[in-house]
Amino acid sequence: MVWVLEDGLICSHVHELSVLPVHVSVSTPHFLHIKGVEVNARQTASFHCTVNGRPQSNLLLYLQGMGGRQAAIRETKPVNSRRYVASFDVENTTKGDSGRYRCIAQSDHGVGVSPYADLTVKQPPVPIAPPQLTAVGATYLWIQLNANSINGDGPIMEREVEYRTLSGMLIDTTPVDKPTHKIGHLDPDTEYEISVLLTRPLEGGTGNPGPPLRARTKCADPMHGPRHLQVVAVESKQVTVSWEPFGYNVTRCHSYNLTVQYCHPPAGGGVNRDLKEEVQEEVVYDTLSAVPQHATPQHTVRNLPPFTNVSLRLVLSNPEGQKDSEELLVLTDEDVPGSVPVDSILGSSYEQQISLSWREPMQTYGVIRQYEISYKALSSFDTEFDLSNQSGKVFKPANETTHVFSGLYPGSTYSFTIRASTIKGFGPPVITQFTTKISAPLMPAYDQESPLNQTDSSVTVLLKPAQSRGAPVSKYQVVVEEERPRRQRRGAAEILRCYPVPIHFQNATLLNSQYYFSAELSMNELRSATPFCVGDNRTYGSYWNAPLLPHKSYGIYYQAVSTANGETKIDCVRVATKAAIIVTQLTTPYIRIAPAAGDKQLPGAATRKPEPEQEKQSDHTVKIAGGIAGILLFIIIFLGVILLMKKRRRNYHSYTHYLKLAKKRKETLSSRQEMTLMVNNSQHTTMADTHRHTLNGRTVSSPSTFSMKTNSISTAMPNSYYP
Repeated sequence: MVWVLEDGLICSHVHELSVLPVHVSVSTPHFLHIKGVEVNARQTASFHCTVNGRPQSNLLLYLQGMGGRQAAIRETKPVNSRRYVASFDVENTTKGDSGRYRCIAQSDHGVGVSPYADLTVKQPPVPIAPPQLTAVGATYLWIQLNANSINGDGPIMEREVEYRTLSGMLIDTTPVDKPTHKIGHLDPDTEYEISVLLTRPLEGGTGNPGPPLRARTKCADPMHGPRHLQVVAVESKQVTVSWEPFGYNVTRCHSYNLTVQYCHPPAGGGVNRDLKEEVQEEVVYDTLSAVPQHATPQHTVRNLPPFTNVSLRLVLSNPEGQKDSEELLVLTDEDVPGSVPVDSILGSSYEQQISLSWREPMQTYGVIRQYEISYKALSSFDTEFDLSNQSGKVFKPANETTHVFSGLYPGSTYSFTIRASTIKGFGPPVITQFTTKISAPLMPAYDQESPLNQTDSSVTVLLKPAQSRGAPVSKYQVVVEEERPRRQRRGAAEILRCYPVPIHFQNATLLNSQYYFSAELSMNELRSATPFCVGDNRTYGSYWNAPLLPHKSYGIYYQAVSTANGETKIDCVRVATKAAIIVTQLTTPYIRIAPAAGDKQLPGAATRKPEPEQEKQSDHTVKIAGGIAGILLFIIIFLGVILLMKKRRRNYHSYTHYLKLAKKRKETLSSRQEMTLMVNNSQHTTMADTHRHTLNGRTVSSPSTFSMKTNSISTAMPNSYYP
């Protein structure tokens, strides 16, 4: 039952309202039943509401959904004189439009509503996975639909396979009633996109094509070899041939190559007459390489011996087979010498030089008069180089087959062209390329090694960009090395070495390395001079910039790395040193700054008291040393007793004397053990006395234990810096 409130609101369920005075609007049309509707997504859902009464101009009819969507009336059709049907359309439905809908009639006298009807929007099915390829041929593809898992709603009424070329041209859509399907009548070596379409009941039930499968058919054997092979031109060392053009209908594959095979008797005759003719092959055209295809179908076979019968033919090949042309015989003319053997050209590259050597042509066809070698810079790893003036040409007499090209740029590739000449002229050139080695970057000059700022655990230095030489600077590295005074001899010059092997701080102790990398910076981070804090406890390029230990001396090194063409060059410079701060005990505790390697003695300054943790570690070290000393003393006494027993056994045979001797040895052993225990207790007491002395409220070591404390400080790592 529908209830109309006094303020005009309508409710179709009594239990949803509080008990309020209501009345029924008798002048508003009443609705009969309304049927639910099921449609597929993106389709139009039509609701039909049967209304008692006649259509009125002042009556507003509309469809309302619980989700908030409304639809205006599309049309009304009379059923009889007292009843008519109002139709409503919910267009372009989506899954979100599913829910309950009702018809509402609104007039000046009140509002009437119909019961709710359900709108069900189904999503057309789409396969989740693409079809699977099971077999491939030159003109067919076997696939498995793989359409069991779908997105959307079922049931599945129909399955179709849609395939098209990769360019997007639709070939066909075929209904399929089996899990596998063969797509036939395809072109060889052509890539196709294959999708599966699924259809559910009702209009618009066909979903979008599923994920496509890309598959290429195999190549087929060429139809025939090149035809109408004929000679175009003949010279002393080359023959030009042409043939009839052909296309895909002959190759039946997009990946193919055309080669020319030729052979001729060995040059020179005489002793070479019995040698077997060697078949040589040249690539005329290859779709998989950089060999270009000529506009006209012709090819020139070069480097042939003059005045020699040459037999040649063309071979058309693809991955499935090959077809040959007819054989052609040609007699070459006489002319200039052959080319310098390519495999004889050797080059030794240096940073600013290239040494080139070669051999004379295998077929000279006369006396070699000279060689012409031209060179030109093609490219460089260092983009700042101006290569416009890096070219030239030299001539060498016949008896010289080496030359050193000097004044070249590091890290640059040069092209060399060599050709020999006789009285008839120059032979064909041979071109090769060599690349000079890169040079290490040029580090900026540092007049002094004074840091910008220094604390107990950090040093701030100024990092300046390096100058590239043959290759751009790929990265900068900051290296921290522990320095020891015994390394540097007085008056000896320091030999600065760089650090090619990167070592993380965490691995320095395991590898027993005195240095570690604290930072690695890219070239873009050091376009200009930049301050850098060594020991700021941050990570730069996977390297931990660990805080420096105050009691150690360090050398801070800055190096630039250039890498190109498999080479790595490093140049480095020391930018700062950090002196150690050593804790000593005098009348008043103060900090003594230990000199770094090669530095002079620095005066002490009372700046910081020793850390309690360091004192504990020193006490623990003394205790361990005392224990080890006692154990060693016991072992020595025990071995001495055994040796004494063996010696006296040979001199005394009396059993009574033996018993007395054993008793005496036992007493001696007990006495030694007591002495050992007294020594250990004495050492423990000494360590305990060390802790009894306090100064300014903190425990410090006595002067008698200073040497042990100093050793402990130099080997222990304070927890305050490395947790």
